[in-house]
Formats: sequence, C-alpha cells, structure tokens
Amino acid sequence: MKKEPQARQTKYFMAGNLSESRQITELSCLYEVTRALSSSLKLKTALDRVLEIMAEHLGMVRGTVTLLKPGSSELQIEVAHGLSAEAKRRGHYKLGEGITGRVVESGQPIVIPNITKDPRFLNRTRTRAIAREDRRVSFICVPINHGSSTIGALSIDRYAAPDVSLEDDLRLLTIISSLIAQSVIRLREAHAERQSLLSENRKLRMALAEKYRVGSLIGNSSQMQEVYEMVHRVAESNATVLLRGESGTGKSLVARAIHFNSRQAKGPFVNVNCSTLPETLIESELFGHARGAFTGAIQQKKGRFELANKGTIFLDEIGDLPHSVQVKLLGVIQDKEFQRVGDTRTIRINCRIVAATNKNLEDAMERGEFREDLYYRLNVFPIYLPPLRERKTDIILLAEYFLEKFSKEHGKRIKCFSKTALDCLMQYDWPGNVRELQNYIERASIICDEDVLRIHHLPASLQILGDDSEPAGRRKSFADAVAGFEKELIMEALSETGGNQTKAAKILNSSLRIINYKIRKYGIDARAFKKSS
Repeated sequence: MKKEPQARQTKYFMAGNLSESRQITELSCLYEVTRALSSSLKLKTALDRVLEIMAEHLGMVRGTVTLLKPGSSELQIEVAHGLSAEAKRRGHYKLGEGITGRVVESGQPIVIPNITKDPRFLNRTRTRAIAREDRRVSFICVPINHGSSTIGALSIDRYAAPDVSLEDDLRLLTIISSLIAQSVIRLREAHAERQSLLSENRKLRMALAEKYRVGSLIGNSSQMQEVYEMVHRVAESNATVLLRGESGTGKSLVARAIHFNSRQAKGPFVNVNCSTLPETLIESELFGHARGAFTGAIQQKKGRFELANKGTIFLDEIGDLPHSVQVKLLGVIQDKEFQRVGDTRTIRINCRIVAATNKNLEDAMERGEFREDLYYRLNVFPIYLPPLRERKTDIILLAEYFLEKFSKEHGKRIKCFSKTALDCLMQYDWPGNVRELQNYIERASIICDEDVLRIHHLPASLQILGDDSEPAGRRKSFADAVAGFEKELIMEALSETGGNQTKAAKILNSSLRIINYKIRKYGIDARAFKKSS
C-alpha cells in the first residue's frame, strides 16, 4: 500500500479512535474467530464458522473466503456465507480477473463503497440484485497473505450506513485475514502430513502383504506345492489352523502368509511364543490383568488375545503351554470370550487362531501333558511343513535366495556359489532346517570377499562333506584344506571354459603343465566339464 493509506490504517489500529461499543464488538469477534480457527482440524468447518461470526458481529450480508489452488493461477471460493451452492460453484476467478483476482494478484485490499457503480465488479456469483438507493451495498476484499505470498482473499458485502466505517471494517478484516492465513497453512500442512502418513501406511501394508503372500514362500518341491494349496484353501475361512513340523521349517512365515491372505489382513498379527513366557506370567500375557490382580500389577493391562481382536493371533510352540492355561485357552476358542486375571468383566473378541508346534501332541496327550479336548479344538485344519532334508530340490533355490538377500544387506557383490559349495549344501542333512541354512549363508556371505561363494567360506561341518576321502567328523589338516581349495578353483575354471585346460590355466594365471599335474593329482576328469561349455 502507499505510504499515506498505510498511515491512515495504522491510525485506526489505535483503540482510542474507536467507540467503546465498537471496541467490544471487535474484541468479541476476534476472540471467537481465534477460537473457531484453533478448535477444528477441518479447514472448511473452521472457515464456515468464521464467516458466521462475522455475520453476527459485523452485520455482514454476504462473505466469502477464496483460496488460490496450490500450484495453479486459479481461484475458487472455499467457503461462503449468504450464497447458494450453485453460486459458490460459479465463483471461479483467475489471477487479475475481477476485484478478487486483482486483490490476490497485487496482495493489496480493495474497498468499493457502492458495488453498482464500479465497473470492476463482475458479480460472477449472480447473487447481487441492483440495490435501492437507500440500501447501498459496499464491498471489501482483503488479501490473505502468508509471508510474501498471497494465498487467497477474504471479502464481505455489507449495507452502507452513516454509522458504518469502511476503514474500521478494512482494518478488522485485515487482522482476521492474517489469522485465516495461519490456519490455512497449518491445516494444509497437517492434511499433507496426514495424507503422507496414510500413504506410507498403505505402502507398508502392501509391502507386508507382498512379503507374506504365499508366492513369497520359497520352494517348488511337491511337498511345498501341497503347503501352498493348503494355505490358499484355509486363508479365506475363519478355521483354526495347527501348523506341524520341526523347528526351523518356517511355521511363523506360513502363519503370516495365512493372515495376510485372509479377511483379517487389515487387522493386527500378534505373535506369541508360548515356550519363552514364564509359567507365572503366561496367563497374564495372553489374557491381560486388572489393576491390583497380583503384586506388581500397578495398572490394567491388555492381553495378547485382546490386542489381536479383528486380526490373527499366532500361538507358537503351543505344546509348551502349561496345563492350567490350556483350560482357559479352550474356553476362548469355544466361546471367543475370556476374563482378565483378577477381573470379573467378560471380554469378547473376534480373532483368527493359528497355532504351531514341533512336538508330537499325540504322545503328549498319552502322557497327560496336553488336553485332548484342546487338541481337537486346535487340530481343525492341520498343515504339515516338511523338513528341508525331505525337499532337497528346494535347497539350492533357498540358498540362492538367501545369498542374494545377504549380499545386498552386507554390501557384497557375490554372484553365485561354486559347484563344490553347492554339492556340500546338497549333501548336508540340515537338522536345523531352513533357519540353519539361512544362518550358514549369512555367515558365509560376511566372510566371502569374492564374487563367488566357495566351499572354504562355509562352516567346517559342511566343508568335511566336500571331500569324500575325509572320515565324517574329522577336522581337516592345513594341507588337506589347501588341496581342497586348489581342487575347487581348478574345477571352477574348467567349468567356466568347458573343460579347456589351456584356457583354465590362463584364468588361474598358471601354466598348462602345473594345471595338468594338479588335475591328475586330484583325479579331476576334465572331459566331464565339456557339457557345460
């Protein structure tokens, strides 16, 4: 604004130039506007209330808040008072168009004492009839400024009268517009952050669903194909599932796959390992407790079943559950309700139950360690996970998957296994199943500094299998280990060159004479590699 009008505006900011009733009206109006803008998280709701307050305190006939669409030069009425929905839809402006467009473009207010005599007034909303001489309508439009940027405009219509000071109105609207600007930016940022969190949440859910979909279970053996089929069949139902199999066969992974392919996928997945919970606390962990239920229960606590409501609870190592808790678990499965420890209130839940065990529950029933009625409640849909030694064809597939995974995690560039290393993996019985294989490959990938993971990178228990001349369980000597390493390097070079000994010697930076000597020494049949050329 020019210097003189600015001085005039500053003058009217001084309360001494206002009547006492005007001061009270303005203070009351500003107080209510501030409350309205700070009490709502929805922008339109807050702005609607601001215009209502202005109508109540200032005698405003019509009012609008017009905002600039982010990233464009188009203005749209955000909220309006005294305008129909159709009129609001017509309230489109471009920067510089009409009075509203000029105010936003220039960042300066405009006051029109009589709208019928000003050609700049477009009446885009078509709501203003030609006024009678004794009911002149004045129009005030002020910019909504945020820092050096103008993000919109606040405008009002009011009837002209001798006791109405347009300069006082202009000053008050300027203050209100600054309050609106702060709220618009705050709520837009909050909305953007909320949308970002929602988007991130959706991405995480999609990533989880992708991670635990059946297609992510590694294995193409006939035994695993049967597991996939069973998971697909049971996922969409609410049936209780019992996963059977040795430790390390991937029961928790299958449980998650069932959850993320089920109708409960949007709900929580709560994992409970029954073998790790102390017997004195397991009932409280599963079902929660009331305040003061026992020494140390200083506040009420929700149990795992309550946390799993509308989702899935996975009871791992169910065979280790104490007999006293088995009784209560049976009631939860049957009635879907329970009571917290030390409480009389009944809590109802709706969650999918997936249990798992590596024990022979039938033997446990005969010994009286596991309730027969609970067994039949859990064993509605059993799924058996085969040990790794029964699905040898999956070993290489799993090993290559883990190698790629850990190479990325540890910043290595390991491309593949050597032939002898794969032979060792195939010959081993894997008593720890997939978990043991995973741990061995991670350890080997950390040790390996080459682009090929070789036999000497594997644990000693596997390296013994790479040499048939070594008795099982005997540690290799230094000379034997070196010989094994030499043999592996030569076999790798022959495999790469299709059995061509001259090229193999060149790859190994050695002479043909030495390579021929080593081939004879280690009994390597170079002709066997011609098929791989």
